[in-house]
Amino acid sequence: MKKYSEMSLEELNSEKEQLTAQYKKWQSKGLKLDMSRGKPSVEQLDLSMPLFDILDGKSLMKCMNGVETRNYGQLEGIVEAQHLFAEIMDCQPEQVIVGGNSSLNMMFDAVSRGYMFGFDGCTPWCKLDRVKWLCPVPGYDRHFAITQHFGFEMINIPMNEDGPDMDVVEGLVAADDTIKGMWCVPKYSNPQGIVYSDEVVRRIANLKPAAKDFRVFWDNAYAVHHLYKEKSKILNILHECEEADNPNLVFEFASTSKITFAGGGIAAIACNHKNREEIKKTLTVQTIGFDKINMLRHARYFADVESVSKHMEKHAKILRPKFELVIKTLERDLAEAGCGSWISPKGGYFITFDAPKGTATRIVDLAAEAGVKLTPAGAPFPYHMDPNDSVIRFAPSLPPIEELEQAAEVFTVCARIAYLEKLIHAKAE
Repeated sequence: MKKYSEMSLEELNSEKEQLTAQYKKWQSKGLKLDMSRGKPSVEQLDLSMPLFDILDGKSLMKCMNGVETRNYGQLEGIVEAQHLFAEIMDCQPEQVIVGGNSSLNMMFDAVSRGYMFGFDGCTPWCKLDRVKWLCPVPGYDRHFAITQHFGFEMINIPMNEDGPDMDVVEGLVAADDTIKGMWCVPKYSNPQGIVYSDEVVRRIANLKPAAKDFRVFWDNAYAVHHLYKEKSKILNILHECEEADNPNLVFEFASTSKITFAGGGIAAIACNHKNREEIKKTLTVQTIGFDKINMLRHARYFADVESVSKHMEKHAKILRPKFELVIKTLERDLAEAGCGSWISPKGGYFITFDAPKGTATRIVDLAAEAGVKLTPAGAPFPYHMDPNDSVIRFAPSLPPIEELEQAAEVFTVCARIAYLEKLIHAKAE
């Protein structure tokens, strides 16, 4: 097959006619398939059902240090859960505060503390005329929703194959004290699946921000979410910050949301002692303690990070065929036509499709009309504004593989039609 870009107008119209016929057949099937969010499948959720059998008696409700999980207290979380997250996040237990089920909630709270009370004795962000935030793109739409909610000005940072473009980051933070933070998903990034290199991690740890209260929000959401036996590793950012004499720089987050139950896991924030004590001051007013019974349930079920790893291998066994099916379909249907590009991730929850410029919105609309719901075009960018209208996030995890196969085929038909429309329009002018 010729690349579409090399075809004549007659060839393009002929190809479009054939694909339109295929598309109409898909439309006639009345599909209702949802690829819009990275939700675990029912099969994955079922893996963690034994959690409910762990605490089956009154004698089992106390922690190793005697704390009664059914009562108030233990603001920073139970010791067992701190140790579990320390292993997952590659940090020290005393750096960890364990919270409720949502790391996103803990991120929102962390931004709120900077907004209402300030960090390091600096002016609270709510009293400043302008606050800016660095957003590596494409990135996680819910991160951007938080900073947009607070009215911060978001600045796009290009992503390279080894992480954010650090030349851009370093230049911006050193020159502008209104820049107060930066989002990062360092391992199997959402949505591209990129793993930050050692150099990128060290350069982040060694940032010299003009703003004393600048913070990196290090969302290590996919720390243990490997698809293959070869497990990607990243440097310990908190250790690197200590080495760089930059100990206050980072808040690190993680959760078990895609390890056990998406709506019933536990989450954590890790940071240095000074930041941790500031967090606890607010938490003392905010709550009398999070769900310690759920913490204990998780800590008993996962004795250590090795048991977490074995559990995640079961997840990978379910997810891997789904990811490989989508990649195989993209390669089969789009590679020869030169219709877009993609990265084959080694972990995480998403596949990012980089469509020909100006076609992403059209692809998503076509797919929706054929019964396949995708994440809206532009979602992986602040304000939902993709400057090239090209990035589409594909979430293969939720549907059964038979439905996923249909969705992937519908997607490639839509991608080809949208590209053909663009080329035909250009040649007709």
